[in-house]
Amino acid sequence: MNWSGRNVLVTGGAGHIGSHLAAELVKLGANVRIADNLWRGKKEYLFDESGKPIIDFEKNFLELDLREMKNCEKAVSGMDTIFHLADVVAGIDFVFGNEAFVYRSNILINSNMFHAAHKEKSEKFAYVGAACAYPLEKQNDPDHPLFKEEDMYPAHPESSYGWGKLMGEYECELYSKTGMLDASILRLHNVYGPHSDLSPQKSQVIPATIRKAIQYPKEDFIIWGNGEQNRAFIYVTDVVDALILSMEKGINKGPIQIGNGKKTTINEIADKVIEISGKNIEKKYDLSKPTGDLGRAADCSLAEETLGWKPKIGLEEGLKMTYEWAERFLKSYPSMYNQ
Repeated sequence: MNWSGRNVLVTGGAGHIGSHLAAELVKLGANVRIADNLWRGKKEYLFDESGKPIIDFEKNFLELDLREMKNCEKAVSGMDTIFHLADVVAGIDFVFGNEAFVYRSNILINSNMFHAAHKEKSEKFAYVGAACAYPLEKQNDPDHPLFKEEDMYPAHPESSYGWGKLMGEYECELYSKTGMLDASILRLHNVYGPHSDLSPQKSQVIPATIRKAIQYPKEDFIIWGNGEQNRAFIYVTDVVDALILSMEKGINKGPIQIGNGKKTTINEIADKVIEISGKNIEKKYDLSKPTGDLGRAADCSLAEETLGWKPKIGLEEGLKMTYEWAERFLKSYPSMYNQ
């Protein structure tokens, strides 16, 4: 697929995945527009290593609340291709403490974006789902085999966030099956890497663990639960590769999950981060905090067969790169995350 000169919208483009995707699309020659409300995203993520912005902020950055249809229509205007990554998400403490807000926000954002893209007659659309939408019973079964796409039903996500992402998948499939949108759907497992939210209020497990290690002993190194819950972690640039491939090979093919087949416990993540830090860190456990489901890992054979995709970055390498980025970022913007 030739991206040169193509008008591409990335919603959530100042966020973790979106900022990396936007940078890669710019390298490929696309004209990139970013729509982001900057709730978790940051304009600081949209500068290259030399300190230059990757887009013209005045022309191609829209700070918008996509829960409003008029804002979605403004975002998609003139766009050939849309990567829809925007949603309301944070760590599990926030999600379980604000379930109605999270669900309603994501339903509105997704439905508005599908309809606006259809009205605009955009050529291609990519929707990003989430592996946390898999049924809770299956995620809490320690003997469950690697998840396949068809394991999603009968549906029973644990959280309102999972339900919202699943409803987005369902609606996107309806638009795709009825010819209203040419769309790809990727179901992502736990993504990590540079440009993660590091804040205590919104960070997810790997950026939170790294922040605690960097700031230790100023901040206690606390693990929520017993640390034996596990996930299939996937590095952010591997996800970017999958997203771009999905536009080339995954259109109207239904949901395709992106992750890896190895379960890694939170305790293992903590031990690897402590090793990278070089510090003598005492781990503490808070059993009163929510821990989420027990675990999941991905059978990505469909992604390999359909997209020709495989992950490239191993966990140790990815954690080291993320830790080094977080150290630089916290030094540059100390006021953002001071305890």
